[in-house]
Amino acid sequence: MHLLLHRQVTRPGYWVHTGMYRLLSHSSSAKVVKRDMAPFPQDAPTVEGPAEFSRAGIGGFFQQKPVLKNPFLGDALLQGYLRRHLPSEAVYSDLLVFGERLVYEVDGWGRECETTPPKLVTYDPWGCRVDRIVTSPAWQRMKDLSAQEGLVAIGYERTYGEWSRVYQMCKLYLFSPSSGLYTCPLAMTDGAAKVIQALGVSGPTQEAFSRLTSRNPEDFWTSGQWMTERKGGSDVGSGTETVALPQSDGTYRLSGFKWFTSATDADMTLTLGRVADRDGRTTPGSRGLSLFYAAVRDEDGMVQGIEVQRLKDKLGTRQMPTAELLLDGLTDADCLNHECTGRGVACIANMLTLTRIHNSVSAVSGMRRVLQLARDYATRRSAFGKPLKDHPLHMQTLTRMEVETRGAFLLVMDVCRLIGREETGHASQLDTHLLRLLTPVAKLYTGKQAIAVISEGLESFGGQGYIEDTGLPAMLRDAQVLSIWEGTTNVLSLDVLRCISVSQSYFLPSLSVAVRSVDSALCGLREFLQEAVLKPPGYLELAARDLAYSLARIYIGALLIDHASWEGASQSDAYAALRWCEQELCPVLSNAATGCYNTETLPQDAALVYEASARQ
Repeated sequence: MHLLLHRQVTRPGYWVHTGMYRLLSHSSSAKVVKRDMAPFPQDAPTVEGPAEFSRAGIGGFFQQKPVLKNPFLGDALLQGYLRRHLPSEAVYSDLLVFGERLVYEVDGWGRECETTPPKLVTYDPWGCRVDRIVTSPAWQRMKDLSAQEGLVAIGYERTYGEWSRVYQMCKLYLFSPSSGLYTCPLAMTDGAAKVIQALGVSGPTQEAFSRLTSRNPEDFWTSGQWMTERKGGSDVGSGTETVALPQSDGTYRLSGFKWFTSATDADMTLTLGRVADRDGRTTPGSRGLSLFYAAVRDEDGMVQGIEVQRLKDKLGTRQMPTAELLLDGLTDADCLNHECTGRGVACIANMLTLTRIHNSVSAVSGMRRVLQLARDYATRRSAFGKPLKDHPLHMQTLTRMEVETRGAFLLVMDVCRLIGREETGHASQLDTHLLRLLTPVAKLYTGKQAIAVISEGLESFGGQGYIEDTGLPAMLRDAQVLSIWEGTTNVLSLDVLRCISVSQSYFLPSLSVAVRSVDSALCGLREFLQEAVLKPPGYLELAARDLAYSLARIYIGALLIDHASWEGASQSDAYAALRWCEQELCPVLSNAATGCYNTETLPQDAALVYEASARQ
């Protein structure tokens, strides 16, 4: 024992194991000990030789992390889509250079935004209330970058006519996964600019519009969107309590409580409120709402008539400040177009369309990014004697993710194409109807699919996909908001239903050229709609979600087939269309056949959900 204690060894970590093993093997109870101990490995290092593990070492194997490469060059479908619809060398060159900048500069900023979330400073050191939201330096750099790269401006410069929106959204599609969620304030900024433009750029909004669409970082503004109140959510008509008191100079003072304000560090905001008469009375419901514009800060950068109650502690989107605000006489609020007083909900329709498109772009971009990382990782990670890319089941999983991503991309880009045609006066009546219908369809469908695809993508990294410091879990947390913001899946499904009820004839014939599987689903959808109108009230409401999914899948199938039929299409384009059409394209029809939308089962559904324990 004395010799063992004083014997010098190269690796102290093995001294305990080797020394104790040898000591016990010579003791009188050796036979008992040996029965309880595993055999000592024959190839274990001796005390004289080097050992692989020690206090200062963790072994010789280190897993290579997935490498982000230029996301533009790594997206064959995006390049093919642009070659077909926007074959501009300037656009190609811009996106190529921007892709390099994302890899070597911007992606690191996005990670910094995640690890350095915003903080609220309520008081200064001398006790004065300041309500200052402190964001990371990277968040500030994202704002400058957004101006320089024209991430909002491209949509208003319209250099490429009706395809300018497609160009803008393609750039945002590349930017979004690296942006540290800065695409959210950009969506609201774009929406605000569109509302101002639609209502007429004049008076106090003239400077605002110029700043919102500027490429100069020193002039560029972002906009907030303060619609949600404690009673509200999507039901702004009954949930908005904010009161607007008219002032002698034509402005208003706003008083109310905004429960959820995203990108609260914005320079200006659009918000809903109810104009009070001389007796302080307001008009209830949606018809009493007006839309207001307000600069959030004064010349010294201090908030005006606003108290920041707290920052929200969210599941995801932690990079972006989201706050509860008390509007305590917010000054210099202007009613946007006095002729629209009491028509606030109608005024924000354009904004909702655009922000929902932004939401869909972010959803598809998240799907594409996790796939780009997963396929790179599959070349670096080996399991059971071969790289992941050589395991058929793993490749089948990635293929399914790829097909879903391609379909979602084409759906979103078609909506972008439609809004571009509308803004430039090229939209037909069919285009206008399709834009109205497909905007909520694309938003609800891609929002849900992003969660599923990104979750599957994280699984492809094994345990590392669950480790925070890899940055991967943030992708899934951030994706969860996409099915909630700007309307939940159920809310948008009912919106789709309202759209169809206005005109049932314009959508279905437009897909009559699709292949047999899509055509069969289309016939099934037509059959369902014809029968559904004869059903009791409430039947279609129960079917609304599956109906929206059916519309999405059928339309995506037609888009994939159309893209695969293009003369410049690849074999992969055709294969993606075939794989898409293998799934059930019209779930609303099959579910109707099994009685899923029977309104008589509602009491049983409620009893099932709220079943009380038998033991009280």
